[in-house]
Amino acid sequence: MGARTDAARQEAIAARGGLADEVAALKTSARNAVDVRAKVKRYPARAAGAAAGAAFVVAGGPRRVLRAVKRRVVGEPPPLPESLLPEEVERALRALGDDGGKVRGALERGFADYLDATAGDRKADARSRSLSRFALGIATPLAKRAGQEALKRALSASDRPGGEGPAR
Repeated sequence: MGARTDAARQEAIAARGGLADEVAALKTSARNAVDVRAKVKRYPARAAGAAAGAAFVVAGGPRRVLRAVKRRVVGEPPPLPESLLPEEVERALRALGDDGGKVRGALERGFADYLDATAGDRKADARSRSLSRFALGIATPLAKRAGQEALKRALSASDRPGGEGPAR
């Protein structure tokens, strides 16, 4: 048995030496994989291409290219109208005058008045939504539990003698 033990010991020592060599090779490989400077020196064209590709993606190039292709295939989208507002709103704005600051102030005051006038309705709607969410938050787990209990009772009743058992 001594010869077998010695042979096993020699195999273990050889395996340990092979493992050390593998670890050293793995360390070298890992260092080479992360050595960006050496890769750039070895492959300058690839590095420049990778940098240009990254800049293209960061600058939004793919989106621009796709938009340009779409315009070529489908055609230019129709231009927006000069005014997006209904005619009566346009007339009301023109009636306020030519001074942009005054028109803006009038619009802001009018909007603030509208918000004040409808504040009660918005608060009532918010309360209603809050109560609905609260009720659903309570009712959902209760309904789920009740359904589980009903299912358990139905299944246990069918297992009793005289009841129909589950299909097997």
